[in-house]
Amino acid sequence: MKQPSLFIPHGGGPCFFMDPSDGDRLHSDPMWHPMQAYLTGLMSDLPERPKAMLIVSAHWEEPSFTVHGGSQPSLLFDYSGFPPHTYALRWDAPGDPALAGRVVSLLSDAGFPVGQETDRGWDHGVFIPMKVALPDAGIPVMQLSLRRDLDPAAHIAAGRALAGLRDEGVLIIGSGMSFHNMRVRGPEGTDRAVEWDDALNSAVTDPDPQRRAARVSAWDQLPEARFAHPREEHLLPLMVALGAGADDPARLDHRSTVLGWTVSAYRFG
Repeated sequence: MKQPSLFIPHGGGPCFFMDPSDGDRLHSDPMWHPMQAYLTGLMSDLPERPKAMLIVSAHWEEPSFTVHGGSQPSLLFDYSGFPPHTYALRWDAPGDPALAGRVVSLLSDAGFPVGQETDRGWDHGVFIPMKVALPDAGIPVMQLSLRRDLDPAAHIAAGRALAGLRDEGVLIIGSGMSFHNMRVRGPEGTDRAVEWDDALNSAVTDPDPQRRAARVSAWDQLPEARFAHPREEHLLPLMVALGAGADDPARLDHRSTVLGWTVSAYRFG
């Protein structure tokens, strides 16, 4: 069955695997629980178990779109300052070299230069949310990088080039955060974060697919855009998910508040 495409929040570091005994009040706070509950139910809300997953994480950028084609990647613990047990987490999902080859072909056919590599591990934008959503790690995964220029139109176009994979049972996931300004924590930014999130929701869920893409591509013209994203790498996975959603309806899939930020997830199809 045809799979949707998703944009999901991946939390803060290993937040879903922290507890108060770790001595880190910020990342063990119950405020993360609604987001964790959303991720826990992610697979049960799909039409069927995906045959494979293609994940675009905010934590991998390359000069051109780059495909991870490894067969059994390790984990890349690309966070720092957390308790030792968070560097011993396991999530042993296999890679999918065949899917990687399909992605390379589809992006190349769409006119994109495409890189390939096999050695990089799954970064925490992949393994942290997916360890919550798929603890058995039983579905093959392929990761696609962002393009370092962070051009929203190019990322939407790349998603459109990959949209047909959904008909083959591939779940396409953009993993980021709809709000990501690490200089803002606490209630002083809440009203501005809500204003941004309301504007983003309006653009992402626009019922006209062409207008939706145009509005989201021009995200930096929305109210409080640069307050929400001083640098937009955590928003760009949304562009790929939106492009992969093609002309299918879009919906707000989750909304919660962490660190004083309003954070949203979206589903296309």
